[in-house]
Amino acid sequence: MFDLISWFDHRDTPLIISGPCSVEGEEQLMETAKALAAIPEVKILRGGIWKPRTRPQSFEGMGEAGLSLLKMAKQETGLPIATEIATPQHVDLALKYGVDVLWVGARTVVNPFSVQLLADALRGTEVPLFVKNPISPDVQLWLGAIERFRKAGIKYLAGIHRGFQYYRETAFRNLPMWEVPIAFARLANVPVVTDVSHICGNRELLLLTAQKALDLACDGLMIECHHCPSKALTDARQQITPNQLRKLLDALVVRSKENPSVISGLVTLRGELDDIDDELLQLLTRRMNVSAQIGQYKKRHNMTVVQMDRWKKSLADHLVMADKLGLDAEMVTAVFETIHQASIRKQTDVLNNRDD
Repeated sequence: MFDLISWFDHRDTPLIISGPCSVEGEEQLMETAKALAAIPEVKILRGGIWKPRTRPQSFEGMGEAGLSLLKMAKQETGLPIATEIATPQHVDLALKYGVDVLWVGARTVVNPFSVQLLADALRGTEVPLFVKNPISPDVQLWLGAIERFRKAGIKYLAGIHRGFQYYRETAFRNLPMWEVPIAFARLANVPVVTDVSHICGNRELLLLTAQKALDLACDGLMIECHHCPSKALTDARQQITPNQLRKLLDALVVRSKENPSVISGLVTLRGELDDIDDELLQLLTRRMNVSAQIGQYKKRHNMTVVQMDRWKKSLADHLVMADKLGLDAEMVTAVFETIHQASIRKQTDVLNNRDD
């Protein structure tokens, strides 16, 4: 059986977790599990037992009967099994049936009271726990959940990036917002697995999104798999067959993160980046000093802080130059909007005698 604890220590290959969105019956689970066990990259069999559905008339999982089927699949295939928990009662039942890995869903993570109840229920156990991001891009809320479980003595913790709800319609079911899991991984100091199925919401985007996740150094992938996705009772559009999963995994390029044999070649280039960053900081300091002087001038002449026409023309000129230099317009706009807001704050402080 796969040694997950060893993976936590080394993380030398991406962790692939796969299985149906929901455990729906013996035939469905066993046929899917056996096919997944034949794919060497798949290390953990997932299956939803309790499904937090938006509408109560939707299929909400098999409950304890589904745990019995997961245990049967584990015995038959040798794959460790994983499922989602949302209540202390779920914890007790999952451990009773020998579930090897637990995860906490996005809708549970948004509620610190629920997270604390789970942390108390898990206190004293050795089971690895994965924590999905909350449905909103709130790094602190996600980090807080990890901290609650860590304080309860849970040793083996990881995050699951499953994307974020967005107020506009996009190609994704949940917008990836890649900068959020990157920041979370740095602050929490835990591995992060990307749930590409819930990010995409449809199977057509899976390969592209999985490759992007690996390129950004995620530690693994969670991909929903069903022996017959068209008959799935939950999330049919985002599930793929075991054969499609095999082809997807074969198409992925796994890149080295920090291979000691090649890292020395990056030292010079990283040193150059550090020098450039130092220069940027010095330039930003000079710019903010000039902004303070402009604030003093506007104060003496009783002028408003913001001249919108000037700002629009300035940004347009920057974007023209950025295009000539081959820079991304979205990045340049974000950088200068951030600088502009900081300059406004500086000038406002001067006008209100906070920076004389």
